Amino acid sequence: MRILMREYQKADCAQAAAIWNQVVEEGVAFPQMDCLDADTGHTFFTEQSFTGLACDADTGEIIGLYILHPNNVGRCGHLCNASYAVKQGARGRHVGETLVRHCMEQAKRLGFGILQFNAVVRTNTAALRLYQKLGFTQLGVIPGGFLLKNGTYEDIIPHYIAL
Repeated sequence: MRILMREYQKADCAQAAAIWNQVVEEGVAFPQMDCLDADTGHTFFTEQSFTGLACDADTGEIIGLYILHPNNVGRCGHLCNASYAVKQGARGRHVGETLVRHCMEQAKRLGFGILQFNAVVRTNTAALRLYQKLGFTQLGVIPGGFLLKNGTYEDIIPHYIAL
């Protein structure tokens, strides 16, 4: 599959929100508990510094997305944060890697110096392998830092990479 990266547009809201909501509903990776609808989704995606979409180059179907935004303000405003969502049927096909690499380029272009992930869930082994492959540094472990959908707590492992 060839992947085309592009910026989010209003017409993408339904597809983008559906992918985002898949991850929210799984309850094992994103901190959000509420799903997006057409209104909240468009607002959410446009409030980011950048929302990038991964599309199947042959069909135009959106198969993944990321949001990029500052991790903090002022003296820490050069740190950014991102979240990634890949459509269930497209997982395991390097869509996530394409999203992260594109995000890193966009973050640098926007003037950020460090990309930091605050809450990579320990059971998210695909993400952990990818971040290691791309050269991210693990910052330690926060025991029980993430509430899973089943009501149990899992460790989170913050990461960063200098851009």
